[in-house]
Amino acid sequence: MTIDITGLAPERIVFDISPLAELGVALHALSEPGHHPGLHGWATATAAGLKPDLADRLHEADFLWRSTFSDIFLPFAGLPAQPGRIGASLKEELDLLDRLDDERFVSSALEFTCAGTYSTGAPSPLVDASRRAHALDLAANRGPRQLDFTRRLLADPASVRAWLRRLFEDCDDAFFADTWGRVSTQLAADARHKTELMRRKGLAEALRAVSPALSLDEGGTVISADKLADGRTSATDPVFGAGLTLLPSSFGWPHLMVVHAPGWQPVIQYPIGAPELPGAASVELLKLRMDALAHPMRMRLSRNLGRAAYTTSELADSLGISAPEVSRHLAVLKKAKLISTRRRGRYVLHQLDVTAVARLGSDFLETVLR
Repeated sequence: MTIDITGLAPERIVFDISPLAELGVALHALSEPGHHPGLHGWATATAAGLKPDLADRLHEADFLWRSTFSDIFLPFAGLPAQPGRIGASLKEELDLLDRLDDERFVSSALEFTCAGTYSTGAPSPLVDASRRAHALDLAANRGPRQLDFTRRLLADPASVRAWLRRLFEDCDDAFFADTWGRVSTQLAADARHKTELMRRKGLAEALRAVSPALSLDEGGTVISADKLADGRTSATDPVFGAGLTLLPSSFGWPHLMVVHAPGWQPVIQYPIGAPELPGAASVELLKLRMDALAHPMRMRLSRNLGRAAYTTSELADSLGISAPEVSRHLAVLKKAKLISTRRRGRYVLHQLDVTAVARLGSDFLETVLR
């Protein structure tokens, strides 16, 4: 994944902090605690303290953060260049979110249904009938609540946008205000440190400090992010303003996220700190698992399945291969005890066993999940 920064002024590369972006990854950690071994205590305590109504509403909208990190958590990147950029508080960032037009908001909210066209800027499901039908079809795979939410969003974006704002405000009241108060100081310190490092030693050194997955080419014009996903973007959009923002995250490990949708300013959200992971499995099981993961397509499958449970047809659609081919690869992963399978109605869902992958080592886990 690459970001073109040709001609970008150094002062347009900014390290900053975002309460709304951190709320997004905190909600992900709450819904997928298996991805975040160091946050089990926080996730358990927070989930136990949620009122039933709030827990139900979070479940209804969890596709915004469970399997994909929706760009609605980074609204400043989807707005034309403005002096204020990131809001100083969650309220200010929610005000920025309100300024996104409906087409951009709906496309971002339904990102899980258009992952295959994220880099190409496909038409919004609001205006394109085929995209609408495709979005509804994929939403149905996630369950009746997700399908109902998608239908309501497509039929009446304004009311659903107001519903989502209230949801985020209620999260702030219930747990996030205290959480942000605890982690924001650490995040701000990291942003200041990286800014100073970039000033003193240059962008390449600052990127290495952010993540070993980031690098700068010899000409200093292209930033590369070593991810299993492919994509490219530019930080010099004349309409949305030249710039690149890097956001530290306390809840994000091991995910390194790059906003690269056409028409959005690029953003890199990177984790700070990493928990200790379990030790390796037996030699026999390790060999079986390494053989299973030697195939590049099974690596890509693992990336999808590590983020959420998917059906065979969803995986085929996302990866651009046939359903029988997906089934053959799934059988190999299942034999290695790397995935689990469960049935929900007429759908069979597959998901990566993150604990098993963690036993292969933190490098592999971070590569698959970032």
